[in-house]
Amino acid sequence: MGNTIQYDGCGVNGTAKKWFAVFTVPRHEKQVEEYFRVREIESFLPLTRVGRRWKDGSKGIVELPLFPRYTFVRIGYGGRVPVLSVPGVLSIVGGGRESMSISDSYIHFLQRGLQEGKIEPHPYLTSGTKVRIRNGVMTGVEGILLRKKNDFRVVLALEMIMKSVKIEVELDDIEPVGQPSGIDLSRVEEAA
Repeated sequence: MGNTIQYDGCGVNGTAKKWFAVFTVPRHEKQVEEYFRVREIESFLPLTRVGRRWKDGSKGIVELPLFPRYTFVRIGYGGRVPVLSVPGVLSIVGGGRESMSISDSYIHFLQRGLQEGKIEPHPYLTSGTKVRIRNGVMTGVEGILLRKKNDFRVVLALEMIMKSVKIEVELDDIEPVGQPSGIDLSRVEEAA
């Protein structure tokens, strides 16, 4: 899940491209993504499948943006103007002339996690037990540990846009940040 449109790895004059978060008009993420495709701007719109029930009682699965009002673009120097000229784009997150880029590894993590069905939306959190994932495709990624019944989940925050995702993990695959190994289960909180 999630649409990625890719072109070459360099921007204008051969400069390296970087990923940036793009803030959009509400409920226009898919339209903005289509404009990026038409204009050949490399982009990624992470989508998640959600079960919905309509007023008439019918049920269905819809694909919604993982981060409402945000999509991602990979642009080089000089790529800001074409992005900002797309209808529905309000800004590139980070403000000013030097917007804050997002690491390739974070975008790759989102793409892989969505493909494997291990990512779901989660409210943004600012406090909790910080942990680091030790094994798997997300090795080295840090987040906040939650406990839901007998399952453990890690919430990973993209602080720049104040959005988070929640992934399932095995207890053996995580360690507290700042400690070599082992989890103090007394610090693991129950989450709804």
